[in-house]
Amino acid sequence: MMLVIDVTKGMQTQSAECLVIGQIACQKLVVVLNKTDLLPEGKRQAAVDRMTKRMQKTLESTKFRGAPIIPVAAKPGGPEAPDTEAPQGIPELIELLTAQIPVPVRDPSGPFLMAVDHCFSIRGQGTVLTGTILSGSVGLGDSVEIPALKVVKKVKSMQMFHLPVTSAMQGDRLGICVTQFDPKLLERGLVCAPESLHTVHAALVSLEKIPYFRGPLQTKAKFHITVGHETVMGRLLLFSPAPEAFGHPPVLDSFDFSREYLFQEQYLCEDAPPAANGADREAGRAPEGRCPRQQWALVEFERPVTCPRLCLVIGSRLDADIHANSCRLAFHGTLLHGLEARDYAESALPRLKVYKQKHRHGLVERAIDDYSVIGRSLFKKETNIQLFVGLKVLLSTGEQGVIDGAFGQSGKFKVHVPGGLSPETRKLLTPAMKKRGRAGRAGEAAAEEEGARPEPGPPVALSLSFKRYIFDSDKRMVQSP
Repeated sequence: MMLVIDVTKGMQTQSAECLVIGQIACQKLVVVLNKTDLLPEGKRQAAVDRMTKRMQKTLESTKFRGAPIIPVAAKPGGPEAPDTEAPQGIPELIELLTAQIPVPVRDPSGPFLMAVDHCFSIRGQGTVLTGTILSGSVGLGDSVEIPALKVVKKVKSMQMFHLPVTSAMQGDRLGICVTQFDPKLLERGLVCAPESLHTVHAALVSLEKIPYFRGPLQTKAKFHITVGHETVMGRLLLFSPAPEAFGHPPVLDSFDFSREYLFQEQYLCEDAPPAANGADREAGRAPEGRCPRQQWALVEFERPVTCPRLCLVIGSRLDADIHANSCRLAFHGTLLHGLEARDYAESALPRLKVYKQKHRHGLVERAIDDYSVIGRSLFKKETNIQLFVGLKVLLSTGEQGVIDGAFGQSGKFKVHVPGGLSPETRKLLTPAMKKRGRAGRAGEAAAEEEGARPEPGPPVALSLSFKRYIFDSDKRMVQSP
């Protein structure tokens, strides 16, 4: 990556964003201090030295620490200056780039894929697509697909730096002339081997929050999602491994549908900002200070996108004020699995086992006998308690019970305790029963009216925990064995 800095201004907000993208996408950096001709000649070297030190300090906290920094004047005098003004420092820059750039190993195998950055027509010949081959190879007479237009075209001729060629491979800059179509339909995009790319309506992405982004990453939030040449709006649904799998190493080349995942309201990190909603104050904070080593999002696109699998994804808030001193880039990640079907919510998402852990708390009102109790405050009056029959509950005194059914119409319920109540639990629940029995119903009602009901013992609490899978259309409640 070549990061060009105006030497008279230094790092600006967009320069910093470019540096963030560089850390995500590149391994090497060259910093170019441009417009040195605008510095007063007598103070030029001192100003360049000062800016070089500032840039070195900026790079210290990045992967590019110690990257080379070179001063140039690409267009002395500015854009209006005559072309007779020779650029300054460009030969040295070319020499530096040549020394820094490793020669990549090119692989002609695999499906042809080319990133197109320009498209124009030549009368009588066809439409020309220029760009860089990302994978595979192409030859004269081959058929290529333009996925955005859903058309297949034949390669009529090819040029590399104005010279005709008959074939090209990964890494080559290329101009392809295909049979005529309107170039306005494709300014930038992808060209590929027929049927090798797929258009997706949603995707499962392994993501990482960019630490410079000040806001939280929250489920249901919308971001600008950049995938290749396309940027579309997308809505997030965040999830993490189950807590027992927080320490598992990241897997960045596939998505495992056989695993279970825990729904998250907010991306988990140790320094999560407080949520706006007071009820969700703990959302986003890692439990017990532990952060999972990998987190994911279901990204639902506002319009379908065409992209290769395992491509880079960047999420940002491009609608934020560019002049504000804050990073608009929110997260980056890898697209692990694309959902191609238009009805993916019904056809594909039920395979995705993302669950919410639900906890409910109530009280034991009284014991019926040594093996049964009546519970309350776990359900609302209108809740269909029949849906919860058979689920296990835990008494605060240690016994485990099973919900047996509703008791009356007020939300109370009967719990069967297979192992029986312990003597200690019976003592806690018995005094109130005996006092009620002695007073009789009439006495109990009078005592209630006078506010003189006998003091109950310490309350025995009930807790109910279960999982609910968010893409399960039957909304079943599942408990661990």
